[in-house]
Amino acid sequence: MNITINDDAAAWYENEMDLSSGSFLRFFVRYGGFSSIQKGFSLGVAKEDETHTIGVQTVKNGVTYYIEEKDLWYFDGHDLFICLNKVSGEPEFEYK
Repeated sequence: MNITINDDAAAWYENEMDLSSGSFLRFFVRYGGFSSIQKGFSLGVAKEDETHTIGVQTVKNGVTYYIEEKDLWYFDGHDLFICLNKVSGEPEFEYK
């Protein structure tokens, strides 16, 4: 699996979550919400001071975006694509 984040979404996270080169942003599984791949679960986001057991990561503008190994089951073999929704002005997740 891979994580892909476009420039607009990365800029949004950098601005909204005060991220800079050397920062870490973790995507994690949470109970509840809506997901097109796992009923009853959704994806959460948290700024971290350091990484934990990384299952997959990508780095953009010096920021490490990652998912822990223990949460990889949620993606069921799909890649995570993050882009900025032009209508809502917020990031959205797509699984391919």
